Amino acid sequence: MFTRNPQNRNLNKRILSLAIPNIISNLSVPMLSAVDTALMGRLENEQYLGAIAIGGVIFGFVYWGFSFLRMGVTGLTAQAYGARDSEETTLILKRGVMVALLIALLLLLLQPLIAVLSFYLMDAGPEVEMLARSYFHIRLCAAPATLTLHVFHGWFLGMQNAKYPMVLTIVVNLFNLVLNFFFVKVLMMTSDGVALGTVIAQYLGLLCTIGLFLRRYRHLWDGWHLKGVLHPPALKRFFRIGRDIIIRTFSVLFCHAFFTSKAGALSDTALAVNTILMQFIHILAYGIDGFAFAAEALVGRYRGAREVVTLKRSVRYSFCWALLLSLGFSLVFGLFGTKLLYLFTDKTNLLIGARPYLIWIAIAPPINSIAYIWDGVFVGATATTAMRNSMLASALVFLLAYFVLKGLGNHGLWMALTLFSAARGATLTFFAPKHIFSLNVPQKQESPQKNSA
Repeated sequence: MFTRNPQNRNLNKRILSLAIPNIISNLSVPMLSAVDTALMGRLENEQYLGAIAIGGVIFGFVYWGFSFLRMGVTGLTAQAYGARDSEETTLILKRGVMVALLIALLLLLLQPLIAVLSFYLMDAGPEVEMLARSYFHIRLCAAPATLTLHVFHGWFLGMQNAKYPMVLTIVVNLFNLVLNFFFVKVLMMTSDGVALGTVIAQYLGLLCTIGLFLRRYRHLWDGWHLKGVLHPPALKRFFRIGRDIIIRTFSVLFCHAFFTSKAGALSDTALAVNTILMQFIHILAYGIDGFAFAAEALVGRYRGAREVVTLKRSVRYSFCWALLLSLGFSLVFGLFGTKLLYLFTDKTNLLIGARPYLIWIAIAPPINSIAYIWDGVFVGATATTAMRNSMLASALVFLLAYFVLKGLGNHGLWMALTLFSAARGATLTFFAPKHIFSLNVPQKQESPQKNSA
């Protein structure tokens, strides 16, 4: 990996040029969640913390359930970029924005039904549910901006541009942090203030996104041209990929929602403890996802360019970098986990309650990183059917593990979640030879020329 071979050096530079901006931007996301957790964790009772936990789970389903708008657009755009088809890259963006706005409209129209179903499935106390309902109705107003931002994020990354997503994520989260502090600390709002700050920040972020797009890619935009946008084979492929990613995403979100719900069933304290501990998992995920996003962009690019050898090397090097970073996370969590808890709460019962479960946080990084990188590889190759099947199998492992281990209480929950991550990595590794490394495309020498797009 770390050789003087010029091709290897260039590939590592490409990986790092894509991964580092994504790591910086991704880590700002759990930092925002961490600040929200800290703001609520210092209020007079733990119900506010539970409210944003329940609300966060619901929006995991509502927004990240449509993460195909980001992932699908990245893979398709990267492949069109690698094939030097600038017209198709723009059509993919237009299709993504059109679908995002239609989904957002549908979510707003179905808001009452979504609320009823969501809170029926969540197991929480009456006060927590009341606060979470208010949080939900406020945050859903951001749907058009949030889903459209998913599309632009994926498109920029597919165009091998990791700097714009970094800038936009940081800007949106800075807006969000300032607004959340203002609403909670100045106006003395609670979980409602966190929701309102998020809504305003999302729309401000969308305005910044449009400005950046026009600054660099204005020459690619030539109107909507609905005939090209609605081209049946392209739409069919877009929605096939979207279907697989939706099923995959809802499977992982179901497992995390189940995890949160069963923690709430144990006690309000267990729910609060696990909400705090999940901040460590989120930080890990967003950090490692920097290399997963790099894998998406490069695998898609080299698949589109039909450069099989370079595709395989990009996968191997992405894993090497991710595992190095994951070991760093394990070291930090293992040595300083107890001290890091103080960043999220000052309540003695939560600090004491969380310490026995830090072992699961320390062993998670290398296990989880394998699944995260494979996700990026499969997305870039648009091998979404195999990724979907892997996630369904892993969800089954999680449920079986929970029912076998539930007698262990919260430790059983964390062990089941760990086995879920291990199953994801194992099944994707099993599928990779057929769906990633046996691509039926001829090898082609790598060209130093840049894509005209």
